[in-house]
This record gives sequence, structure tokens and C-alpha cells, in this order.
Amino acid sequence: MSPVRKAMSSLSNSLPLKHGLALWCPHSSSLTRRNPSSSIQFRSVHRNFVVASSSFSNDNREFVIVGGGNAAGYAARTFVEHGMADGRLCIVSKEAHAPYERPALTKGYLFPLDKKPARLPGFHTCVGSGGERQTPEWYKEKGIEMIYEDPVTSIDTEKQTLTINSGKLLKYGSLIIATGCTASRFPDKIGGNLPGVHYIRDVADADSLISSLSKAQKVVVVGGGYIGMEVAAAAVGWKLDTTIIFPENHLLQRLFTPSLSQRYEELYKENGVKFLKGVSIKNLEAGSDGRVASIKLGDGSTIGADTVIIGIGAKPAVSPFEVVGLNSSVGGIQVDGLFRTSIPGIFAVGDVAAFPLKIYDRIARVEHVDHARRSAQHCVKALLSAQTHTYDYLPYFYSRVFEYEGSPRKVWWQFFGDNVGETVEIGNFDPKIATFWIDSGKLKGVLLESGSAEEFKLLPELARSQPSMDKAQLQKVSSVEEALEIAKASLLVEQKA
Repeated sequence: MSPVRKAMSSLSNSLPLKHGLALWCPHSSSLTRRNPSSSIQFRSVHRNFVVASSSFSNDNREFVIVGGGNAAGYAARTFVEHGMADGRLCIVSKEAHAPYERPALTKGYLFPLDKKPARLPGFHTCVGSGGERQTPEWYKEKGIEMIYEDPVTSIDTEKQTLTINSGKLLKYGSLIIATGCTASRFPDKIGGNLPGVHYIRDVADADSLISSLSKAQKVVVVGGGYIGMEVAAAAVGWKLDTTIIFPENHLLQRLFTPSLSQRYEELYKENGVKFLKGVSIKNLEAGSDGRVASIKLGDGSTIGADTVIIGIGAKPAVSPFEVVGLNSSVGGIQVDGLFRTSIPGIFAVGDVAAFPLKIYDRIARVEHVDHARRSAQHCVKALLSAQTHTYDYLPYFYSRVFEYEGSPRKVWWQFFGDNVGETVEIGNFDPKIATFWIDSGKLKGVLLESGSAEEFKLLPELARSQPSMDKAQLQKVSSVEEALEIAKASLLVEQKA
């Protein structure tokens, strides 16, 4: 097996579907059924820390958030809501922009230039959840210090200090690590850093890709997960020759059943997308101009490409915070149900946090915007108030593609719960289709394509309550609407019991 195939396979297939959580951590093997209390000891210790003034004339900060993504933006809003931001909060980011809704980068941001693409400041947090748009001016108005393009390079937990890239030393009272993930990359020695090869984690990455798309003729997307699906759909909007390559047997293998994948693959093919499934990549090859020109596959064949997008997963951005305590099974920084690490006064939220997934009694690390928002809010509330209830997250996953102007069909699906047990697929994908996961007579998870607002609202209720479901009865229905009515009736029966 080639080195690249090994990397792609380990990221994509590290857990069999029966273990479920791979779909909520789209780019990582991310769960183990360990008792969280046995793996790490957490102490509740309050640290008093006084900041001299709101101007931050010295190096002392009462609260510091490291990271500039979704979690940081929602944490900042929660500090403001509690009246604890002005002159007390500092956000340290490696990015040049105030926190924004990162999912836009593989969706609306990549729309063709004549199809009204998303641009900042349009998708700063917290517009993704219907909240206020937190522009750079918003942070100034709220008295929040923003340090841009200056990542943390080291931490001294005894002295409670951070050193940032510019050499400045910051002293913190409480620290929230919200560093997210970094894209998994192909090694440079096989062409992973050639001009024309792209990875998407921030606005600068997306801008670079857009520049390539505007001149591209043949696009190859490496990876059959949700990033690959979204980027390929965007390339279709640019009317480009597009191919998706991945080592698995079907699209989004961590979540989709083979029959569901086939439906989506057929839709993509109708839009001109080609597939190379079950293949490995030996290396990326450069042309005479030094840019990527082709991809050599494991069998020795080649496929031409002037633009390549690598979407093979991500890794938790734990550096330089390894000393805080990592989880060796799922990756990331180990925390408890209040997002406290093993070191008093230090917390971790979002993609980087390995936390107790209460509903399924296991440790998880979830790479999803919904978790980033909720974990940040829960952490700050616990830090600033008497809130002591543990985080109780319901795994959620969604995608929206082909949404640009002129698209013949828009695709929007949502999934809630756990993809364990047997599946029942209902609907003809015109446009609706639903998949139900049933284990030991209980509904564990449900995916719905093109549902109404009311139908989508029902999904988390079903997944959290896990009502009894008769698989045979469900298999007899002829429509998605009828299937959801049966599930809703089962839910109401158990609620009354």
C-alpha cells in the first residue's frame, strides 16, 4: 500500500461504522468507550486574577482565548453576555481576521464570482446561528483585545504565561484553548506542496483556491468526505472538469450507507463529476512550469490536473499545549464535562477537545461547527457562573451543496444521533430520502435529505429520545413523510409513558 493510501485510509477508515462517532469527527478516529473519570483527574480550583485596566497597559489578562475560529467567536459573545469581556478578555489568533463561520469556506465562499459568493464581513460569527455579526469593530466596542497573526509558541503553566510569535509574553488568569485543527497534508516529497495543490482551513487558503479555480481547466479533489463533496460541487459551479479520488468504496463511507452513497454519486455524475474509487496515489507530478500537472496513481496510471484540492482529514492543533494533557485514543486535549483540563484554570473547547460524550458514554473529539459553538458557550458559562451540569451534546452533521444561483438542484441534508445498527432507507431522492439507524429495536440515528423545517426540527428529538421502532413496519412505508410520522408517533408514546 502506498504512503498516501495508508494516510488516507487511516483517516477515513480508522473505525468501522458500527462504532458510530467517526461521522461526527469527519477527519479522525475519535472515540473510545473509556470511563472519563478513570483517565484523568480534574480539580475545581478558582484562580483570582486582577487586571490593572481595560487598556491592557501591562501584560496581564484575566481571560485569554487562544484561537480565532468559531469557538473563539461564540466564547467571546458569552463573555459579553455575562458582562465579563470589557477590559478582561484577550483573543490570540494566528489568522488575520476576526472569528468567522468556517463552514462557509467550502460552501458559499467557493461559489463562482458571478454567483454571489460569500465574503467577509458577511459571515463573521455569530451569524451562522442567527446571532449578531461580530466584526472587528464589535470586538473594539466590547473592549476585547484582539491579537491577530501572532500565534502562541509556548506556555508556562506554573507562571501562567504564554509566549506569542512576536516574542511578547502574556500572563493569563484563565485560559481557553480553542485552536481547532490543521489540515492533513501530503508530504512535500510526493508533491504535497506544489503550486496548484490546495488545502482549506482558513480564508487565505480559500482565496488561494479561488485564484486557481479562475484559471483551472482540470480539477481533482482528493478525498471522498464532506469536504471533498462540497469542493467538488463548487467546482461544478465553475464549469470545470472535475474528478473525485478516494481509497474507499463509496462516498462519505463513515456515514452514508452504500445505497445512499450511490444516490449522491449519481447526482454528482449528472453534474459532470467523475469518480475514481478504491485507488491509491503514489505522488503528484509537476509540469515544466513547476505547477502540479498530474497525479500518478498506485497502479502506475496518471490523471491530468492543474488544480488539486486535498481533503483527507485534519489533526487537532494541540501544539504547544501538549503539557496540558492529551488523549492518546481520540487525539486532542483531554477535558471533563465542563471542559476543564487537568491543570486548574485551563480549558479546551471545540475541535481540539476530547470530552465525555454523555449520551453514548464514551470519550469523543468532534470536528463540527455546532459542537464548536455549543462547547464554547458551555465552557464560558461554567467558568463565569455557578453552572455545574455537564455538557450533553447530541452529535449532528450536515452539508449543503449546489446552492449557487442557476443550480438545477440544491442539496441539503442533516444527520443526528449515532450510525449504529441496521438501516432502513425510505424515499426516492426526488428530492427527499431518509435513512434510519435502528439498534436493538431503538432508533439511534436518522439522516434526512431535503426536509422541511418542521421535519428537520424533529430529527434531534428522535435521536436524543431513541424511541422504539419496528423495522418491519418502517420498511413497508412508501414515503419519507409517512416514515417520519411513524417515528413521531413512537416518540409521543414514549414521552407519555
